[in-house]
Amino acid sequence: MQLELRHLQAVCRIAEAGSLGGAARRLGVSQPALSAQLRRIEQVTGGELFVRGRGGVEPTALGQFVLARARRVLSEMDALGADARALSAGGPLRLGCILLVLLDGLLAQTDLSMSGREIAVDLENSVTALARMLGAGRYDAIVYGEVNDHEVPLPEGTLARTLIPKEPFCIRLSAKHPLAGLDRVDLADLADEPWLTLVEDDDGGPEALVAACAKAGFSPSLRYRITDRKMQHDLIAAGRAVSLCQPTAPPGEGTVMRPLVGTPITGRIRVAWNRSALSAGQAELLYRAAARAYLANVDNNAFHKEWWDAHPEVHPAVD
Repeated sequence: MQLELRHLQAVCRIAEAGSLGGAARRLGVSQPALSAQLRRIEQVTGGELFVRGRGGVEPTALGQFVLARARRVLSEMDALGADARALSAGGPLRLGCILLVLLDGLLAQTDLSMSGREIAVDLENSVTALARMLGAGRYDAIVYGEVNDHEVPLPEGTLARTLIPKEPFCIRLSAKHPLAGLDRVDLADLADEPWLTLVEDDDGGPEALVAACAKAGFSPSLRYRITDRKMQHDLIAAGRAVSLCQPTAPPGEGTVMRPLVGTPITGRIRVAWNRSALSAGQAELLYRAAARAYLANVDNNAFHKEWWDAHPEVHPAVD
Protein backbone atom coordinates (compact mmCIF):
# COMPACT_ATOMS: atom_id res chain seq x y z
CA MET A 1 0.00 0.00 0.00
CA GLN A 2 1.17 3.54 -0.77
CA LEU A 3 0.24 6.52 1.34
CA GLU A 4 -2.43 8.74 -0.18
CA LEU A 5 -3.79 12.14 0.80
CA ARG A 6 -6.75 10.51 2.53
CA HIS A 7 -4.33 8.60 4.77
CA LEU A 8 -2.56 11.82 5.73
CA GLN A 9 -5.91 13.46 6.42
CA ALA A 10 -6.90 10.55 8.66
CA VAL A 11 -3.70 10.87 10.71
CA CYS A 12 -4.25 14.61 11.10
CA ARG A 13 -7.89 14.13 12.14
CA ILE A 14 -6.90 11.61 14.81
CA ALA A 15 -4.38 14.07 16.23
CA GLU A 16 -6.87 16.97 16.11
CA ALA A 17 -9.69 14.99 17.72
CA GLY A 18 -7.48 13.30 20.32
CA SER A 19 -9.39 10.05 19.91
CA LEU A 20 -10.25 7.52 17.25
CA GLY A 21 -13.94 7.91 17.95
CA GLY A 22 -13.88 11.68 17.52
CA ALA A 23 -11.80 11.42 14.36
CA ALA A 24 -14.11 8.79 12.92
CA ARG A 25 -17.12 11.08 13.44
CA ARG A 26 -15.36 13.96 11.68
CA LEU A 27 -14.33 11.73 8.80
CA GLY A 28 -17.77 10.16 8.50
CA VAL A 29 -16.54 6.59 8.98
CA SER A 30 -16.94 3.97 11.68
CA GLN A 31 -14.35 3.70 14.44
CA PRO A 32 -13.44 0.07 13.51
CA ALA A 33 -12.87 1.15 9.91
CA LEU A 34 -10.61 4.01 11.00
CA SER A 35 -8.70 1.70 13.38
CA ALA A 36 -8.10 -0.74 10.54
CA GLN A 37 -6.95 2.08 8.29
CA LEU A 38 -4.56 3.35 10.95
CA ARG A 39 -3.02 -0.10 11.28
CA ARG A 40 -2.39 -0.17 7.53
CA ILE A 41 -0.84 3.30 7.65
CA GLU A 42 1.42 2.21 10.52
CA GLN A 43 2.56 -0.77 8.48
CA VAL A 44 3.73 1.62 5.78
CA THR A 45 5.38 4.08 8.18
CA GLY A 46 7.04 1.29 10.13
CA GLY A 47 5.71 1.81 13.64
CA GLU A 48 2.98 3.08 15.94
CA LEU A 49 1.86 6.63 15.32
CA PHE A 50 -0.35 6.97 18.40
CA VAL A 51 -0.49 5.55 21.90
CA ARG A 52 -3.41 5.69 24.32
CA GLY A 53 -3.07 8.16 27.17
CA ARG A 54 -5.30 9.38 29.97
CA GLY A 55 -6.95 11.97 27.78
CA GLY A 56 -7.20 9.88 24.63
CA VAL A 57 -4.57 9.12 22.01
CA GLU A 58 -1.24 10.90 21.79
CA PRO A 59 1.25 10.85 18.91
CA THR A 60 4.49 8.93 19.34
CA ALA A 61 7.83 10.39 18.24
CA LEU A 62 7.26 8.74 14.87
CA GLY A 63 3.72 10.08 14.88
CA GLN A 64 4.96 13.63 15.46
CA PHE A 65 7.32 13.25 12.50
CA VAL A 66 4.58 11.91 10.22
CA LEU A 67 2.13 14.58 11.40
CA ALA A 68 4.56 17.40 10.60
CA ARG A 69 5.12 16.07 7.09
CA ALA A 70 1.41 15.30 6.58
CA ARG A 71 0.35 18.81 7.55
CA ARG A 72 2.93 20.28 5.23
CA VAL A 73 1.78 18.14 2.31
CA LEU A 74 -1.90 18.87 2.94
CA SER A 75 -1.17 22.57 3.24
CA GLU A 76 0.68 22.49 -0.07
CA MET A 77 -2.24 20.69 -1.72
CA ASP A 78 -4.68 23.23 -0.31
CA ALA A 79 -2.48 26.05 -1.61
CA LEU A 80 -2.21 24.37 -5.01
CA GLY A 81 -5.98 24.29 -5.34
CA ALA A 82 -6.31 27.91 -4.18
CA ASP A 83 -3.58 29.18 -6.51
CA ALA A 84 -4.97 27.25 -9.47
CA ARG A 85 -8.40 28.68 -8.81
CA ALA A 86 -6.98 32.20 -8.58
CA LEU A 87 -5.56 31.80 -12.10
CA SER A 88 -8.85 30.58 -13.56
CA ALA A 89 -11.34 33.24 -14.53
CA GLY A 90 -14.99 33.14 -13.70
CA GLY A 91 -14.90 30.24 -11.23
CA PRO A 92 -17.74 29.81 -8.76
CA LEU A 93 -17.61 31.06 -5.22
CA ARG A 94 -16.76 28.03 -3.08
CA LEU A 95 -18.94 28.00 0.00
CA GLY A 96 -18.52 25.55 2.86
CA CYS A 97 -21.39 24.99 5.30
CA ILE A 98 -22.55 22.84 8.13
CA LEU A 99 -26.10 21.51 7.90
CA LEU A 100 -28.13 24.62 8.73
CA VAL A 101 -31.80 25.14 7.92
CA LEU A 102 -31.04 28.29 5.94
CA LEU A 103 -28.83 26.36 3.52
CA ASP A 104 -31.81 25.13 1.51
CA GLY A 105 -32.97 28.69 0.89
CA LEU A 106 -29.47 30.08 0.37
CA LEU A 107 -29.06 28.06 -2.80
CA ALA A 108 -32.22 29.63 -4.19
CA GLN A 109 -30.99 33.18 -3.61
CA THR A 110 -29.86 35.08 -6.67
CA ASP A 111 -28.06 37.97 -4.97
CA LEU A 112 -24.62 36.64 -5.75
CA SER A 113 -25.39 36.48 -9.47
CA MET A 114 -25.28 40.28 -9.41
CA SER A 115 -21.52 40.02 -8.93
CA GLY A 116 -21.19 37.56 -11.79
CA ARG A 117 -20.35 34.57 -9.62
CA GLU A 118 -22.15 31.29 -9.13
CA ILE A 119 -21.98 29.28 -5.90
CA ALA A 120 -20.51 25.82 -5.41
CA VAL A 121 -21.51 24.44 -1.99
CA ASP A 122 -19.94 21.65 0.07
CA LEU A 123 -21.34 20.30 3.33
CA GLU A 124 -19.04 19.45 6.23
CA ASN A 125 -19.78 17.84 9.60
CA SER A 126 -16.89 19.60 11.33
CA VAL A 127 -16.73 23.33 12.02
CA THR A 128 -13.01 22.93 12.75
CA ALA A 129 -12.51 21.47 9.27
CA LEU A 130 -14.49 24.34 7.73
CA ALA A 131 -12.28 26.92 9.42
CA ARG A 132 -9.08 25.11 8.45
CA MET A 133 -10.10 24.80 4.82
CA LEU A 134 -11.15 28.46 4.74
CA GLY A 135 -7.68 29.43 5.90
CA ALA A 136 -6.05 27.11 3.38
CA GLY A 137 -8.04 28.52 0.48
CA ARG A 138 -10.17 25.45 -0.11
CA TYR A 139 -13.26 27.58 0.57
CA ASP A 140 -13.80 31.25 -0.21
CA ALA A 141 -16.44 31.59 2.51
CA ILE A 142 -18.15 29.49 5.16
CA VAL A 143 -21.48 29.60 6.98
CA TYR A 144 -21.45 27.90 10.36
CA GLY A 145 -23.01 27.75 13.79
CA GLU A 146 -21.80 28.07 17.36
CA VAL A 147 -23.70 26.90 20.43
CA ASN A 148 -24.01 28.84 23.68
CA ASP A 149 -20.66 30.53 24.47
CA HIS A 150 -18.48 28.42 22.18
CA GLU A 151 -16.36 30.40 19.71
CA VAL A 152 -14.75 28.82 16.66
CA PRO A 153 -11.17 30.12 16.15
CA LEU A 154 -10.70 31.47 12.64
CA PRO A 155 -7.43 31.54 10.68
CA GLU A 156 -5.51 34.67 9.74
CA GLY A 157 -6.55 36.42 6.57
CA THR A 158 -10.26 35.91 7.22
CA LEU A 159 -13.09 38.15 8.31
CA ALA A 160 -16.35 37.15 10.00
CA ARG A 161 -19.77 38.65 10.54
CA THR A 162 -22.50 37.42 12.84
CA LEU A 163 -25.71 36.73 10.95
CA ILE A 164 -27.96 35.63 13.82
CA PRO A 165 -26.52 36.37 17.29
CA LYS A 166 -29.02 34.18 19.11
CA GLU A 167 -31.72 31.62 18.39
CA PRO A 168 -33.25 29.32 21.03
CA PHE A 169 -32.88 25.64 20.27
CA CYS A 170 -36.07 23.63 20.60
CA ILE A 171 -36.89 19.94 20.91
CA ARG A 172 -38.29 17.65 18.22
CA LEU A 173 -40.24 14.65 19.47
CA SER A 174 -42.85 12.23 18.24
CA ALA A 175 -46.35 13.59 17.73
CA LYS A 176 -47.50 10.64 19.86
CA HIS A 177 -45.15 11.50 22.73
CA PRO A 178 -46.90 12.22 26.06
CA LEU A 179 -45.26 15.68 26.11
CA ALA A 180 -46.30 16.57 22.54
CA GLY A 181 -49.43 18.36 23.74
CA LEU A 182 -47.52 20.86 25.90
CA ASP A 183 -46.71 24.38 24.76
CA ARG A 184 -43.23 24.08 26.26
CA VAL A 185 -41.16 21.12 27.36
CA ASP A 186 -39.02 20.99 30.49
CA LEU A 187 -35.65 19.40 29.74
CA ALA A 188 -35.84 17.43 33.00
CA ASP A 189 -38.89 15.57 31.66
CA LEU A 190 -36.71 14.09 28.90
CA ALA A 191 -34.30 12.38 31.29
CA ASP A 192 -35.24 8.86 30.20
CA GLU A 193 -35.28 9.53 26.47
CA PRO A 194 -32.71 8.28 23.92
CA TRP A 195 -31.22 11.23 22.04
CA LEU A 196 -30.12 11.90 18.51
CA THR A 197 -26.76 13.60 18.90
CA LEU A 198 -25.97 16.77 17.02
CA VAL A 199 -24.28 16.22 13.67
CA GLU A 200 -21.46 18.63 14.47
CA ASP A 201 -19.29 17.64 17.40
CA ASP A 202 -16.99 20.68 17.57
CA ASP A 203 -19.34 23.67 17.58
CA GLY A 204 -20.03 23.48 21.33
CA GLY A 205 -23.33 21.67 20.81
CA PRO A 206 -22.63 18.34 22.54
CA GLU A 207 -21.05 20.09 25.51
CA ALA A 208 -23.99 22.49 25.77
CA LEU A 209 -26.50 19.63 25.68
CA VAL A 210 -24.64 17.61 28.31
CA ALA A 211 -24.23 20.68 30.55
CA ALA A 212 -27.91 21.65 30.24
CA CYS A 213 -29.03 18.10 31.02
CA ALA A 214 -26.67 17.93 34.00
CA LYS A 215 -28.23 21.14 35.32
CA ALA A 216 -31.62 19.48 34.84
CA GLY A 217 -30.44 16.50 36.90
CA PHE A 218 -29.56 13.81 34.36
CA SER A 219 -27.04 12.61 31.81
CA PRO A 220 -28.46 12.26 28.28
CA SER A 221 -28.31 8.92 26.49
CA LEU A 222 -26.69 9.97 23.20
CA ARG A 223 -27.64 6.89 21.22
CA TYR A 224 -27.94 7.90 17.56
CA ARG A 225 -25.85 9.97 15.16
CA ILE A 226 -27.59 10.31 11.78
CA THR A 227 -26.97 13.02 9.18
CA ASP A 228 -29.92 12.27 6.89
CA ARG A 229 -32.88 14.48 7.84
CA LYS A 230 -35.56 12.03 6.71
CA MET A 231 -34.00 9.21 8.71
CA GLN A 232 -33.85 11.51 11.72
CA HIS A 233 -37.52 12.41 11.41
CA ASP A 234 -38.58 8.80 10.86
CA LEU A 235 -36.70 7.71 13.99
CA ILE A 236 -38.26 10.48 16.06
CA ALA A 237 -41.75 9.89 14.64
CA ALA A 238 -41.47 6.25 15.69
CA GLY A 239 -40.82 7.38 19.28
CA ARG A 240 -37.29 5.98 19.33
CA ALA A 241 -35.49 9.26 19.96
CA VAL A 242 -35.76 12.99 20.62
CA SER A 243 -33.40 15.68 19.39
CA LEU A 244 -32.49 19.32 19.61
CA CYS A 245 -33.14 21.33 16.48
CA GLN A 246 -33.09 24.85 15.16
CA PRO A 247 -36.35 26.73 15.75
CA THR A 248 -36.60 27.51 12.03
CA ALA A 249 -36.62 23.82 11.07
CA PRO A 250 -39.49 22.72 8.82
CA PRO A 251 -42.19 20.34 10.08
CA GLY A 252 -41.49 16.62 9.90
CA GLU A 253 -44.24 14.09 9.38
CA GLY A 254 -45.19 12.42 12.65
CA THR A 255 -43.13 14.84 14.74
CA VAL A 256 -43.71 18.08 16.62
CA MET A 257 -41.35 20.83 17.75
CA ARG A 258 -41.60 22.52 21.12
CA PRO A 259 -39.55 25.26 22.81
CA LEU A 260 -37.66 24.36 25.97
CA VAL A 261 -38.51 25.92 29.32
CA GLY A 262 -35.89 28.50 30.26
CA THR A 263 -34.11 28.44 26.87
CA PRO A 264 -31.11 26.44 28.18
CA ILE A 265 -29.39 26.11 24.78
CA THR A 266 -29.01 28.79 22.13
CA GLY A 267 -27.29 28.92 18.77
CA ARG A 268 -25.47 31.59 16.81
CA ILE A 269 -24.96 31.70 13.02
CA ARG A 270 -21.93 33.36 11.42
CA VAL A 271 -20.50 34.00 7.99
CA ALA A 272 -16.73 34.11 7.45
CA TRP A 273 -14.74 34.70 4.29
CA ASN A 274 -11.22 34.81 2.95
CA ARG A 275 -10.27 38.44 2.30
CA SER A 276 -8.23 37.49 -0.75
CA ALA A 277 -11.18 35.64 -2.31
CA LEU A 278 -14.15 37.95 -1.65
CA SER A 279 -14.40 41.68 -2.04
CA ALA A 280 -16.30 43.68 0.54
CA GLY A 281 -19.19 43.94 -1.90
CA GLN A 282 -19.32 40.19 -2.52
CA ALA A 283 -19.16 39.50 1.22
CA GLU A 284 -22.11 41.83 1.69
CA LEU A 285 -24.07 40.01 -1.02
CA LEU A 286 -23.35 36.67 0.66
CA TYR A 287 -24.45 38.03 4.04
CA ARG A 288 -27.69 39.38 2.57
CA ALA A 289 -28.42 36.15 0.74
CA ALA A 290 -27.90 34.15 3.94
CA ALA A 291 -30.03 36.60 5.93
CA ARG A 292 -32.91 36.35 3.49
CA ALA A 293 -32.62 32.56 3.50
CA TYR A 294 -32.91 32.59 7.29
CA LEU A 295 -35.82 35.02 7.30
CA ALA A 296 -37.70 32.81 4.86
CA ASN A 297 -37.89 30.16 7.59
CA VAL A 298 -38.86 32.32 10.57
CA ASP A 299 -42.56 31.57 10.03
CA ASN A 300 -42.04 27.79 10.00
CA ASN A 301 -43.01 27.56 13.67
CA ALA A 302 -45.41 29.89 15.45
CA PHE A 303 -43.53 29.73 18.76
CA HIS A 304 -40.33 30.96 17.10
CA LYS A 305 -42.13 33.67 15.15
CA GLU A 306 -43.48 34.98 18.45
CA TRP A 307 -40.01 34.90 20.02
CA TRP A 308 -38.47 36.47 16.92
CA ASP A 309 -40.91 39.38 16.85
CA ALA A 310 -40.19 40.03 20.54
CA HIS A 311 -36.42 40.20 19.96
CA PRO A 312 -35.65 42.70 17.18
CA GLU A 313 -32.09 43.02 18.50
CA VAL A 314 -31.20 39.65 16.94
CA HIS A 315 -32.55 40.48 13.48
CA PRO A 316 -29.94 40.62 10.71
CA ALA A 317 -29.05 43.99 9.19
CA VAL A 318 -30.93 43.66 5.90
CA ASP A 319 -33.14 46.29 4.30
